[in-house]
Amino acid sequence: MAAFRAFWNSPIGPKTTHFWGPVANWGFVVAGLVDMQKPPEMISGNMTAAMCVYSGLFMRFAWMVQPRNYLLLACHASNETVQLYQLSRWAKAHGYLEQKKEKAEEQ
Repeated sequence: MAAFRAFWNSPIGPKTTHFWGPVANWGFVVAGLVDMQKPPEMISGNMTAAMCVYSGLFMRFAWMVQPRNYLLLACHASNETVQLYQLSRWAKAHGYLEQKKEKAEEQ
């Protein structure tokens, strides 16, 4: 009970935005994971790139803010990974990245 009370009253506990902000941001990660099932033609390159920049900036913020917000850092690192994968799917679908099959056929 003492550990729960300490977490409850801590500067990064559930009484603060240091806790609820990252919890809400996990929705971006879940949405990105769900979007992996959709065809790459449906991906918005502009929005995905914006999400990559957003998560990159907030990873730095989570590291620099005092006290450090590891929950926010983990959330945005996960979102950055998902969004970069989505961006690569979009880029391949639009011909910005070479397909491995095409490269193998040329040789």
